[in-house]
Amino acid sequence: MKKVLVITYYWPPSGGSGVQRWLKTSKYLPEFGWEPVIYTPENPDVNSIDESLLSDVSPDLKVLKRKITEPYGFYKVLTGKKKSEHLQANIVSSEKKGFVQNFSAHIRANWFIPDPRCWWIRPSVKFLKNYIRSLTPENRPDAIISTGPPHSMHLIARQIHRDLGIPWIADFRDPWTNIFYFKHLGLSAKSLRKHKALEASVLEEADKVVVVTQQMKTEFSTGEYAGFEDKICVIPNGFDPDDFSSEKTAEIEEGKFVVAHTGLMPESANPDGLWKVLGDAVKSDSELKEKLLIAVMGQTDASVKKDIAENGLSDNFKDLGYVSHPISVAWMKRADILLLPLRKEKESKAILSGKFFEYLAAGKNILAFGPIDGDLAKALDETGSGIICEFNDENAIKNAFAKLQKPLNPTPEQMAERQKYSRRSGAENFAELLNQIKK
Repeated sequence: MKKVLVITYYWPPSGGSGVQRWLKTSKYLPEFGWEPVIYTPENPDVNSIDESLLSDVSPDLKVLKRKITEPYGFYKVLTGKKKSEHLQANIVSSEKKGFVQNFSAHIRANWFIPDPRCWWIRPSVKFLKNYIRSLTPENRPDAIISTGPPHSMHLIARQIHRDLGIPWIADFRDPWTNIFYFKHLGLSAKSLRKHKALEASVLEEADKVVVVTQQMKTEFSTGEYAGFEDKICVIPNGFDPDDFSSEKTAEIEEGKFVVAHTGLMPESANPDGLWKVLGDAVKSDSELKEKLLIAVMGQTDASVKKDIAENGLSDNFKDLGYVSHPISVAWMKRADILLLPLRKEKESKAILSGKFFEYLAAGKNILAFGPIDGDLAKALDETGSGIICEFNDENAIKNAFAKLQKPLNPTPEQMAERQKYSRRSGAENFAELLNQIKK
């Protein structure tokens, strides 16, 4: 069986959305003739831990772990945070930042390029080159896949590709310089040029570049990056049917109408128009006030909770905090409507998050918020799985909520479209690319 070295920062027991793509792809790749070998940090600074994800890691899978040094320890000292406290990367919070936080953000943006994991690049290259050279020819990797963010993973792969000539696929789960928070980093002109140069080198030198949406492909193959379109492929995120095979659902009071959200909900994704619509609805509808349950799990910004309270929905609100993936799935399956707000940023047109695919697998109606002409809007239409509204279009939100209280009836074509998004299908697509670049 051919072997592929996968360089990823996120790996179980790290929780959250960043771990899912390669945890699941690695699970199914061997079915298509490729054996993954994972390279990942031994001590990453991640925002959540989910031991349940370890059940998807085959005992036969080789996982190489090396210690990583990150600057977050210094940041915690400066800001008075506990050493054990998890930091949420790249979340725009409503909390006011003081001098120390702003100064630290400036240092992070301009001194640690492309990201705070850059200190891991050189030692990783040295370790992996020695490791690969120690293997017998038949056991050496036939290809490398790096997945980012963090984009330091691509720079590790780039150097090994340069030095050892191993074919390389760069997998972008999110954009690099086009991601929504990039413009908020406070980059100097010099730092911006460096980011752009590194991004261009990855696009130029990788044998194949994978992105998760068609809009991302368009952004990577037009303008200053025109000429790379032939090597850029779209492999979207997806769902693993195994995660949804259990009959277990969240155990809550009978008769409740559940509106649920899983994962991060930062201030920039707060569906404030929805809270206004629901607040008005429960004032005039005593039955809905009794039945409605708004359940959130994951990290929810204080602005969301404030708006829910100010619209008279506190008695209808339940904040579960971070929960394990199986519990999250149980709530998705129990929900009547699943919320999917994107960020209030123009870059959201290119976002099709992993959350969408899990919601799709749960088979429940999706109420989304964001650009009505973006990739998510197109996917909702093609799969017949929900409705997207602009954040403050209260009339559209009211109509959508009324319509989504009853199950949608997708066509056979829409149901077939949903099946294209399985993790097994994604793994097959990666295997086809690997076969193309293998020497």
